[in-house]
Amino acid sequence: SCPMSTPVSPASTEASAADAAKDRLNSLVAITVAVLAAFMGITKIKDDNIVQAMQQAKINAVDTWGEYQAKKIKHHLAEQSLTHLDALQLLAPTNATAQFQALRERYEANAIRYTREEKELMEKARAFEAEYDRLNYRDDQFDLSDAALSVALGVLATASLANRRWLLVLAWGFGAVGILMGLAGFFRLNVHPDWLVKILS
Repeated sequence: SCPMSTPVSPASTEASAADAAKDRLNSLVAITVAVLAAFMGITKIKDDNIVQAMQQAKINAVDTWGEYQAKKIKHHLAEQSLTHLDALQLLAPTNATAQFQALRERYEANAIRYTREEKELMEKARAFEAEYDRLNYRDDQFDLSDAALSVALGVLATASLANRRWLLVLAWGFGAVGILMGLAGFFRLNVHPDWLVKILS
């Protein structure tokens, strides 16, 4: 006689299908978490380096502006010395004219030198400020990338717990934004939502 086959109930079939779907969802969640976490780790290193460069550019700008102010003061003192020299020359004997002329030439040379150095320092300080702004632009991109990826990871955790595929799709959306902003920061792409940066700053 042939053995009797055990019938499979519809409820058991549905349960197996549900378990299989949940396993697929959890697998997709795990893979996505691994990819996003790895990308976040790489962008974090790059962002930290940019922040250090920003700090150095700001320090250089402040130091250069300080040097510029010192030159301005010296320039002002040289011009004041010329004014005082003219006043003293009126009271000095005529045989001291050569000495006054030598002093005048020295003060005038200093004033000319300070004018040139002030211009150079101003250009240098503005270059440091421009470098800071350029780096800050990229730092914003990495900050937005980190924020979007963090939201994506949070949504992924919820998707796994709630067993909701639409949450996985939502997490992929945030993850795509985070990866886009991270790549923009790496490759210096002109992707920068100013309106969002202003809201978050």
